[in-house]
Amino acid sequence: MENILSSPIFFMLLIFIVFWLFIIRPKQKQISKENEFRKNLKKGDKVITAGGIHGKIVGIQEKTVFLECEDIKKIKIEKSMIYGLSTE
Repeated sequence: MENILSSPIFFMLLIFIVFWLFIIRPKQKQISKENEFRKNLKKGDKVITAGGIHGKIVGIQEKTVFLECEDIKKIKIEKSMIYGLSTE
C-alpha cells in the first residue's frame, strides 16, 4: 500500500485546507461583518460612500438609503455602496 503522505490527493487536500484557512474563511468573515454593519444602519447616522460622498442618513429602505449632503438636499444610493461611518 502506498504511503498516504506521498499521495497526490493528500497534497490537493492540503492545498485546499490552506486556501480555506488563509483566503476563503477570512473573506467570508469580512463579508458577514460588512453585511451586519449595513443591516444596523439607522436614520441620523453620518456615513461615507464608496465614492467618497459624506452624508447623513435621512431615510432607509430595504436596499437603498437616502442621504442628505451639505450642498444636496437628498440623494438615493444602494446600501451596498455605504463604506463606513463618517468621522465628521
